[in-house]
Amino acid sequence: MFMRFKQIALIVLVPALAACSPSGGQEKGAHGGPGGGMPPAEVSAVTVDAKSLPVAFEYVGQTAGSREVEVRARVTGILLKRNFEEGARVKKGQSLFTIDRAPYEAALARGQADVAAAEARAEQAARNAARLKPLYAEKAVSQKDYDDAVSAEAISAADVKAARARLAEVRLNLQYTKVESPVSGIAGRALRSEGSLVSGPEVLLTTVVQADPIWVNFGIPDNEQARLEKEAQAGRLTLPKKFEVELRLADGSLHPVKGTLDFTDVRISPATGTREARAELPNAGGALSPGQFVRVILHGAVRPNALLVPQRAVLEGPQGKFVYLVNEQNQAESRPVQVGEWSGDAWIITEGLKGGERIITDGLMKLGPGAPVKIAEKK
Repeated sequence: MFMRFKQIALIVLVPALAACSPSGGQEKGAHGGPGGGMPPAEVSAVTVDAKSLPVAFEYVGQTAGSREVEVRARVTGILLKRNFEEGARVKKGQSLFTIDRAPYEAALARGQADVAAAEARAEQAARNAARLKPLYAEKAVSQKDYDDAVSAEAISAADVKAARARLAEVRLNLQYTKVESPVSGIAGRALRSEGSLVSGPEVLLTTVVQADPIWVNFGIPDNEQARLEKEAQAGRLTLPKKFEVELRLADGSLHPVKGTLDFTDVRISPATGTREARAELPNAGGALSPGQFVRVILHGAVRPNALLVPQRAVLEGPQGKFVYLVNEQNQAESRPVQVGEWSGDAWIITEGLKGGERIITDGLMKLGPGAPVKIAEKK
């Protein structure tokens, strides 16, 4: 009975083995691939399209007042009073300090008296010249007497002008005892206290910083400037006539008010290797204070026909960066590329690709050059 069951089992097993053997006419590999090879790797791919891409450049900057004025007295005297609050806003023409007026009021009275005396002498000289003129015509006085009278009249008139000029100077000095703010802005710390002797313009009293508009100073690295100019000449970058400027504050937020780039130096700083640049922004509300560190973002440049490739698709090899693309035979083809700056989560490709090519973005770990690939359908 056992021998008969064994014979039946062999009869059932032999046809099954024959069906799986090469002689059975079903020649396939272990994974169903033709000729016994691996099946195409399933990958994800994107088509690279050329498009105009706005480009922004970012640098570290520091704010500064558009005008920083030193306040000094024009005359010598005792400082009687400070007329402003330190650190507060002041207006143009506002009195900041008062210098003792008494000596200059006395000088004014003396100057007025000098003018009156000079005018009286001039009137007397004019009357003398007027009396001698008809007498000289009748030869009643000598030529010398008449010439002396005319000269005395002219000298007296000149003395009047000199006295009036001294009087105007005294009046100016009296006016200068009130030290005024030359601009509107924020007053600094008072550097001289009441009762101090101020010896004229060489003594600094305080400073006033005009913060509206406000300036932002920053440096553009020389190598980056050269690269941008080279790309602009090659047609890969279009630069605006004037950049629009946006600020990123220390907390990461963007300042709501934008400005413009109004100065770029042609000289290169030997200390930093950068070109000094300056932006100007409105600051009517005083949200920005001089001395703040900010990030300066320049807007307005455009890359025409830019090619963007997701960052994960760009690989690093011994010869540099490269990507895998899908060729016409649905095979993975390695292509070396040159990259520019970042744009979001993608690289800007400057060399190595052209529009319309399909770049593999996922499934790269199982690829090699020439490997067959199958693009996965999007779900």
